[in-house]
Amino acid sequence: MEKIRLQKYLSLAGVASRRAAERMIASGRVTVNGKAASVGDTVDPENDSVSVDGIPAEPIRGHTYVLLNKPAGYVSTASDEKGRPTVCDLTGDAGGRIWPVGRLDMYSDGLIIMTDDGELTNVLTHPSHGMTKTYVARVTRPVSEDDLISLGEPIEIDGRMTAPAEVRLLRVADGESEIEFILRDGRNRQIRRLCERRSLPVKKLTRVKIGELADPDLAPGKWRRLTGREVEYLKNSAMGVKENADS
Repeated sequence: MEKIRLQKYLSLAGVASRRAAERMIASGRVTVNGKAASVGDTVDPENDSVSVDGIPAEPIRGHTYVLLNKPAGYVSTASDEKGRPTVCDLTGDAGGRIWPVGRLDMYSDGLIIMTDDGELTNVLTHPSHGMTKTYVARVTRPVSEDDLISLGEPIEIDGRMTAPAEVRLLRVADGESEIEFILRDGRNRQIRRLCERRSLPVKKLTRVKIGELADPDLAPGKWRRLTGREVEYLKNSAMGVKENADS
């Protein structure tokens, strides 16, 4: 069998995404045939023996796909050096080692996909993917038309401009407003930064949709497996990104 990159092998084995696997390799946690591995190494999946922290890592034949309704207060990582609760604490009974696809900040709640499919994770989290994500923000004052226009404008984050957001007012009640945001790139704290720019304190921020995936009946802290149709939708979306990249 043709050799593949070690980080790809580890993603296929359900150990971690490629980026996280590279960090594991660099920190000396991975061995190949009993010897410490280096970033850039390749392996023969049929003949080489790969271990992480002394535990054999073997390619899995099937993948797990989960939709989680993350509560606020959980970080969207497989582990946390500060000891904070993670999304993996909520999905421990899903079977296998799964990780979050992308991130949802600690103080926000809502939908997040989790899987052990490293190839799909790699594509869906790539900046070129552009799958829309829909959020509802509750802010602590009524919003004006000028606010809505400003909230939809690009903003600079980490030296790059974001794509424009689609924004609409859902309702105003008891002095508060609910605003829907549809983002294509979903950069770090983008909605909170946009609201800060208009002096709109965010009381609650919820992701309600990932592309076409939604589940208003999924309770906070609960998860369910994606249906075959939902997995097919994600894979077709990922395939479209690869085709565009190759053309």
